[in-house]
Amino acid sequence: MEKLAREDLYTLEKYAEMRPEYRAQVMAHKKNRRLQIGPNVNLYFEDRLTMQYQIQEMLRIEKIFEAAGIQEEIDAYNPLIPDGHNWKATFMVEFPDPEERKVALANLIGIERHVWIQVADFARVTPISDEDLEREDETKTSSVHFMRIELTPEMVAAVKDGASISMGIDHPNYDYAMEPIPQNIRDSLADDLTV
Repeated sequence: MEKLAREDLYTLEKYAEMRPEYRAQVMAHKKNRRLQIGPNVNLYFEDRLTMQYQIQEMLRIEKIFEAAGIQEEIDAYNPLIPDGHNWKATFMVEFPDPEERKVALANLIGIERHVWIQVADFARVTPISDEDLEREDETKTSSVHFMRIELTPEMVAAVKDGASISMGIDHPNYDYAMEPIPQNIRDSLADDLTV
């Protein structure tokens, strides 16, 4: 999947004009990119469109219009665009109540290392998590982790040919699976891959 460059972005003025329509398009797209695993974990699969939207929103909110600032945002978000042989996701542990969340994050240390993905009958894949920085300590894990899910060429080909995809978490305190994941999400993830 092609990375973003400055010429792919809209000016602040142009983005302000088109934002309502563009935002609606992105929100509809994101419905096929969110996978809930159990009651409190969501994987938000990123791609070029979700990252362009994120950059456009950051430029708008921060009122960034200088070349160096724009490039800084591009450099920060481009690594989250899939490379054709992987998926990239934001993993979120979501508990609305702050006290409940605090207890849960203390009980879920290492949860990011218990996520698994399986294409058809191939071996399960464990995502590579938090390449940018450590997101847990001895008392708790973070509610947000960034994941890269690397697939073999055979797995990529199988997904492109319509193979099922399953995902789950086998943490001692959080054990849920989605086998297989919904078709709309499967098809959207297949679009991230190139044979």
